[in-house]
Amino acid sequence: MNSSTNVVVIGGGYAGVMAANRLTRHGNVDVTLVNPRPSFVHRIRLHQLVGGTGSAVVAYEDVLADRVRLVVDTVTRIDAADRTLALADGGTLGYDYLVYAVGSGSAAPQVPGAAEFAHPLATLEEAARLRPVLEAAPASTAVTVVGGGAGGIETAAELAGEGRAVTLVCGGALGPYLHPRGRRSVARRLAKLGVTVLEGPGTQVTAVTRDAVSLADGREVPSGLTVWAAGFAVPDLAVRSGLSTDAEGRLLTDETLISVDDGRIVAAGDSASPSGMPLRMSCQAAMPMGARAADTVLSLIGDEPPAVLNQVFGAQCLSLGRGDGIFQFADRYDTAIWFKVDGRPGAKLKEVVCTSVVKHLAEEAHKPGGYKLHLMERGGTRQELVRARGTGTQVTLPKPA
Repeated sequence: MNSSTNVVVIGGGYAGVMAANRLTRHGNVDVTLVNPRPSFVHRIRLHQLVGGTGSAVVAYEDVLADRVRLVVDTVTRIDAADRTLALADGGTLGYDYLVYAVGSGSAAPQVPGAAEFAHPLATLEEAARLRPVLEAAPASTAVTVVGGGAGGIETAAELAGEGRAVTLVCGGALGPYLHPRGRRSVARRLAKLGVTVLEGPGTQVTAVTRDAVSLADGREVPSGLTVWAAGFAVPDLAVRSGLSTDAEGRLLTDETLISVDDGRIVAAGDSASPSGMPLRMSCQAAMPMGARAADTVLSLIGDEPPAVLNQVFGAQCLSLGRGDGIFQFADRYDTAIWFKVDGRPGAKLKEVVCTSVVKHLAEEAHKPGGYKLHLMERGGTRQELVRARGTGTQVTLPKPA
C-alpha cells in the first residue's frame, strides 16, 4: 500500500463508526464518514430519551477517530461504475472503496391509520418528536405500545415507570427471542409496573384511529397515544443505486461482506445481507461486522485474501424501567437458553452493555485494531450453516431447553 487510498463509509451508526475507526490503522488510507446527523445516536438508549430518563446522543469527537473526516449529509445514489456518491446537498464524493453501513429505521406501517395516528420511535428524530407529545399528554392518557420485541418492551416499561397507564400489544408472543423462563420474568416485571400485556395470535393490529387500536380478534383497545415499535426496515439506497439486494433491501454480499456486484463495495450492520442470511439487527452484530468490513477493505487494498464473517452472539439484554432488567443468555446459534440474569442485577448488566458499546467505539478510535470480538472462534458456527445451505442440507437448530 504505497499510495493513498480513499475509503468512504456511508452511515455513522455502530457498524459505520467501528469500520471508520478501524480503517485508520494504516496511515495511507484516507477515511471519510458520511452521516445525515452531526452526532452519534446511541440507539439502544432511545427508549430512555422517550421516557425522559436519559439521552441517546453522543458527540462524534468522543467515539470517532481524529483522522476520520466527517461529512454531514445524505447519500442519495451510489454510482458504482464511476465510484462516486451523489449527496443531498448537490455535491459528489469519489471513493476507491466503499463501506455500506446505512443501518435501519422504522418500517412503514401497512396497517390502516398507523402512519397517521401512531408515533414510531426507531430513529433519533422520531423519538425526539414523541417526547414532547408525551409531556403534553395528561398523565391519565391511555398509552398503547405496539410491538412485543425489545423496543416495545423497553418503551412500555419506561413509560409505565412514569406512572402512565400502558398497554403493550405484542401482535404475537411477548419477547419472541426470549426463552420461556425469560419471557415469564419479563411478564412479571411488566405486570408489577402496571403494564397490560396483550399477546397471542389475535393481537395483530388491524387499524389505528385517533383514540383506539383495533385487533384481529375484534377487540378495541382505547388509546389516547399510540406508539409504533413493530419492526425495522432498511433504507432503499442500494435498490435505488441498482445494486443487488435481498427482498428487504439489504445489500447482498458474500461471507467476506463484499457486494456480489462490485468488489470495491463492502457492507456491514443492519443493511447487509451476507449470503442472503442477514444477522439479527442489533449493535451486537453491527460492531463486529463493522470491524470485519474494515478488515476486508484493508485486505483488498493489500492484495490479500479477506477472511469470512465470524459472528458471535451471546445474549440479548433488556431494561425494564430504571431499576430492573434481564440479561438473556443464548447458545452459539443465537437461540435463547434457560440461563438468565434478571431483576436489579439484570438492569446493571444492561447498563454495563450500553456503556461498553460506546467504550468499544472510543477505544477503537484511539487504538485502531484493538477490537477483537469479531475474531472469536465460536463464530465458525455461521459457516456451518452457510455450507449446509449451499449443499441443500436441512439444518435443525436446537430448541430452547
